[in-house]
Amino acid sequence: MEQTSASPQQNKQQEQFNKQQKQIERRMNIIKHKLTIVSGKGGVGKSTVAVNLAYSLLSQNREVGILDVDIHGPSLAKMIGIENLRLGASQENNVEPIAVTPHLKAVTIASLLESSDTPVVWRGPLKMKLIAQFLGNVNWGNLDYLIIDSPPGTGDEPLSVAQLIPNMDGMVIVTTPQDVALLDSRKSIGFAKTLKVPVIGIIENMSGLICPHCGGKIDLFKTGGGEKAAKDFKIPFLGRIPIEPSIVDSTDKGKPFIQTYRGTETAKLMNEIAMKIMEIVENKNQQ
Repeated sequence: MEQTSASPQQNKQQEQFNKQQKQIERRMNIIKHKLTIVSGKGGVGKSTVAVNLAYSLLSQNREVGILDVDIHGPSLAKMIGIENLRLGASQENNVEPIAVTPHLKAVTIASLLESSDTPVVWRGPLKMKLIAQFLGNVNWGNLDYLIIDSPPGTGDEPLSVAQLIPNMDGMVIVTTPQDVALLDSRKSIGFAKTLKVPVIGIIENMSGLICPHCGGKIDLFKTGGGEKAAKDFKIPFLGRIPIEPSIVDSTDKGKPFIQTYRGTETAKLMNEIAMKIMEIVENKNQQ
């Protein structure tokens, strides 16, 4: 059968795609470690984990970037207090990320919208194009870590990230202990394996409620499910994070919990999880 040659428009599109991919590779090659934070379902506190992981890495003198690829429901801007800030542009047509601190850069679609109430009504191709621009056109610079906060599920956004970043260090899966969340988290593990992306480990979030009055622990959503899933799939269990009212309070105020309440037991648990992730990623890189 005679093959049909590509049209001039198709050739142009392929040329643009190849150029964009090379630009992404150049940007990503000078970032030491790239991690995507994923979850099988919404409402498990994945973005809270991503933000506090970034700030824990900051405390270890790492240069960090955080990218929110949740196109329809971005929450990063609210969580780190940059709601009214906008992305900049340089003379070289690069997008300049928001400097949250001298050592933390952030990018989110929320910084491009007119208001926090503006909906994004896009199909898959537009979302992939924007994510490609966030990876390739943003002047991330020389980072130790780029933390990518992905929306829940195994759809367009996490798929685009996995396909566009050629040498991603891996995915961190966030779950809550109850069975319905664990069922979806197992799908996230399968998603990573299908794409041949390493799974750094599982974090069991909302693992018990710390009573603000007596300090006792109440297992609202059971406990131990995340650890069992990790054992079943032979991947690292990174730790548990309890529910604590001050986490909600700090998030609503745009102040990361791990900094505002650094002396609490929960903040210590978050730091221990970050140290485990660092050890896994950086030791693997050295090997």
